[in-house]
Amino acid sequence: MTMRRTPIVLLACISLLVVCSGPKPGATGVQSGTSAVKALVGGTLVDGYAGPPIRNSVVIIEGDRIKAVGQVGTLAVPAGADVISTEGMTVLPGLWDMHVHLMIDGHADYDHWDKTYESQFGSVIMPASAKQLLLAGVTSARDLGAPLEPSISVRDRINAGRMPGPTLYVSGPFIQHEPYPGTERYRWGVQGADDARAKVKKLADAHVNVIKLIDQDQMTMEEVRAVVDEAHRNRLPVVAHAHRPEEIRRGLNAGVDCFEHTGLATAPAYPDDILQAIRERTAKMSLGPLFWTPTIEGLLNYEYLRDNPEALDDPAWHEGLPAEIVADIRKSLEHPDRLAYFQLTAARRPTLARKFNQLREAGVVMLVGTDSGIPMNFHSQSTWRELDAWVNTLGVDAMTAIRAATYWPALAMKVDGEVGTVSPGKFADVIAVRGDALRYIALLQRVDVVIKHGVRYK
Repeated sequence: MTMRRTPIVLLACISLLVVCSGPKPGATGVQSGTSAVKALVGGTLVDGYAGPPIRNSVVIIEGDRIKAVGQVGTLAVPAGADVISTEGMTVLPGLWDMHVHLMIDGHADYDHWDKTYESQFGSVIMPASAKQLLLAGVTSARDLGAPLEPSISVRDRINAGRMPGPTLYVSGPFIQHEPYPGTERYRWGVQGADDARAKVKKLADAHVNVIKLIDQDQMTMEEVRAVVDEAHRNRLPVVAHAHRPEEIRRGLNAGVDCFEHTGLATAPAYPDDILQAIRERTAKMSLGPLFWTPTIEGLLNYEYLRDNPEALDDPAWHEGLPAEIVADIRKSLEHPDRLAYFQLTAARRPTLARKFNQLREAGVVMLVGTDSGIPMNFHSQSTWRELDAWVNTLGVDAMTAIRAATYWPALAMKVDGEVGTVSPGKFADVIAVRGDALRYIALLQRVDVVIKHGVRYK
């Protein structure tokens, strides 16, 4: 636990508590006491509903749920509760990251990574990625693209409490026209509408949470519709790549639920016909919001990281990874300026702000997602960087950005009755950070308290 600038007496008491009742063998959370009731007391609560922050807040947690929310002086702390002081902190719902790749960890060479570590995805790589996300304050995440078996296994082991990580919503393999050579385990090609339905049905029968569609501009329209229709028949949302204009056109035509990215193309803006189609879709209130995950921070921050690589030395991204894998990742990043992945970034970067604003003005609901795991984009750092990019580069107000990482993702995944806000009856997914996160969003790079389903992990 990090308790900077805490009064000395309190720090001493907390240190003694950790020594005497710290994590037990096999435990996945911090043992902060024996009571089933916790009370977060004193901080400023941003509850996810966009109302005024609640000063001197009290959040009562009983078991894995939030029991009550109020203020010091009006909501009593139950006798015997484990009291966690949040004085001087901002208290928030646990963050969501709506676009992560647990099977990759920032390595620059995908071909080498797959050939070397694919057998360790489920046993080492994905568990390490999940733990890093959780310790960064991400209590829910959408994993979009990995082999089916480890995706399901890691998700289920986390849900069963056997390993630390965010609540996962997994897609398993991508659905596309044809897999790239050597990627067949996590990219499934389709040949015709019947095959498209069969592949989606196989994923649905394996109990994935979402279907991931990419390169749909290379598929026939019948194949695209078959993917979306079969997914919806099985009550699964469909997310689709939006790198190229025709991908967006076909996705809109077929009725996908969420688009990913802001485009590989260097064109300065989205074509008028696409913007009109988006407006028409967002105007259909009966269909619900059209969601979009722009995943911009990797592009916006590349040149800074290239020229100021100190962040690459942050040991937080080593968590859970063997030393030899850490060394391999480091070696792949020796020359950040030479990474093939980012060679078009200089041309794409100037178009991002306009495209981002075009989408917002057209009425889509933006979600925070990061493409976490791509080269130099570590799971321990990416989510706060996306929030920081929205606020300090693109001018989004902090409350809107925070809701895009809390309230709206829960709604998009149809679990808003369970998570996404700090409110009675919902799962106790709560984080706290020292300082005013509404004024200084980058404070989220150092989350002080992480509670997921009532278990304290940090």
